[in-house]
Amino acid sequence: MTRIEVPNSALRSGGSGRGRGKRLVFLVVLVAAAGIAAWTWLTLSWSYSDGERAGVLQKFSRRGWLCKTDEGELAMYIVAGIAPQVWNFSVRDPQVADQISKAVGRHVQLHYTEHPGVPSTCFGDTRYFVDRVLTVDNGPPASP
Repeated sequence: MTRIEVPNSALRSGGSGRGRGKRLVFLVVLVAAAGIAAWTWLTLSWSYSDGERAGVLQKFSRRGWLCKTDEGELAMYIVAGIAPQVWNFSVRDPQVADQISKAVGRHVQLHYTEHPGVPSTCFGDTRYFVDRVLTVDNGPPASP
């Protein structure tokens, strides 16, 4: 009986064809994850702008399905009798969040930094992050 040999490319290359594909997919996923992590770090550590806003602290709550964030609304009155402009903001520092929750209904001055391009709402629903609060009035909460 004559023996017939059938060429098999997987045996000639050492059988690493399938393993090479898995390594390539793993490498692509690893590079993508590192890129997203680097972008997140960059957008959270570098601020596009910073400034102050003043008005009546209208609302402050902790919300979110998966990632709980502290979010607030500041009503900025330009002229009495005209509807206020509402400015939404996020707070990342728990101590600042505690100060803001005690100042709801009062006139406040907030210092913020703007961070555009943050890839997830797990850090805040808005691009404005408040880092300082100053209560302007010391009386009872204002009723707008």
